Amino acid sequence: MKVYLDNSSTTRPRDEAIDEVISMMKYEYGNPSSLHRMGLEAERKIESSRKNIADFLKCNKSEIFFTSGGTESNNIAIQGLINKNIKRGNHIITSKFEHSSVLKVLKHYENKGLKITYLDLNAHGMIDLEQLKEIINENTILVSIMMVNNEIGTVLPIESISQIVKQKNKDTNLHVDGIQAFGKIETDVKKLKVDTFSFSSHKVHGPKGVGGLYVKKDIALEPISFGGSQENGLRSGTENVPGIVGFGKSIQILKETYDKEIQHIKEVKNYFLTNLKSNIEGIKINSLQDDRCAPHILNISFIGVRGEVLLHYLEDKGVYVSTASACSSHGKKKSHVLEAIGLSDAEIEGAIRFSFSHYNTIEEIDYAIEILKESVIDIRKITMR
Repeated sequence: MKVYLDNSSTTRPRDEAIDEVISMMKYEYGNPSSLHRMGLEAERKIESSRKNIADFLKCNKSEIFFTSGGTESNNIAIQGLINKNIKRGNHIITSKFEHSSVLKVLKHYENKGLKITYLDLNAHGMIDLEQLKEIINENTILVSIMMVNNEIGTVLPIESISQIVKQKNKDTNLHVDGIQAFGKIETDVKKLKVDTFSFSSHKVHGPKGVGGLYVKKDIALEPISFGGSQENGLRSGTENVPGIVGFGKSIQILKETYDKEIQHIKEVKNYFLTNLKSNIEGIKINSLQDDRCAPHILNISFIGVRGEVLLHYLEDKGVYVSTASACSSHGKKKSHVLEAIGLSDAEIEGAIRFSFSHYNTIEEIDYAIEILKESVIDIRKITMR
């Protein structure tokens, strides 16, 4: 049996999205910048996808821009806001457990002389709103905070953060990395009052190689690449038409099935956690166990077990999990997220991230628990000799 529990890294594309991608590549392969019929049809398909996604985020379709994925969306938003506003301030605020596509961009600007403040986190991954309120000043041009942490699933209170930011300095922009929240947490970008919001296709059962960025109507970004002026000049380069259309299809379906799918994911996750607790000793649950955690993410430390070793034990039996963010798991450093919330080295070393989707079944979870229990026992026997 194959049990895929690494849905925070990427998801299985919906069959309907795959069909759309194949159709666009095989039959409707015109360049959307071309003026002939095939080009106009490709453009029409892009705009239909843009409308589907805008409706899902409850914004205007003119505020949605397509990119190559979440990393590029974060880069366009953060660099675009910094470069546009650098003359009026040099202070940026973020948190200590942001994704590498945020932290590495900000480190780049920090090396260029900008002042970056990294907000502290409590043991659950929550920022201190009073600390945020105190450090925003007249030189603060940007606050960049993720909505859902990719390793432990903590949901940050974006609406409260936005309120604080705009009360302290109405000219400070708020960028939200929404990549793990999109499609998992109901998101109304107008209600959240964010300036930019990034998201990705392959996290929501769409194709890889395409993502998006919401940019509030009155927010100006300075482009970071130049060329043919596609996407209103914000992201030049011929659009990934098959990917965009497949993405739009996945969101069209998600709009119709959202409540049912999220409820199923919650049930599967709770079933997994209940059975894990009753079958395996010596564990530490690093994710919150209520609505302050995204429905699809669960981070567990297995004490006395190296996470990487456990991962390979599991994959040998067809169970696929992650030890950290997939974008950083090939590195040698320990998880900066788990370090930021105060876990010990032993707890960090034994951490595994399980992430679920609506495709997972109770039968799969039973099998995964069985294999997990056997693997943990075997590893502990070896390491305790």
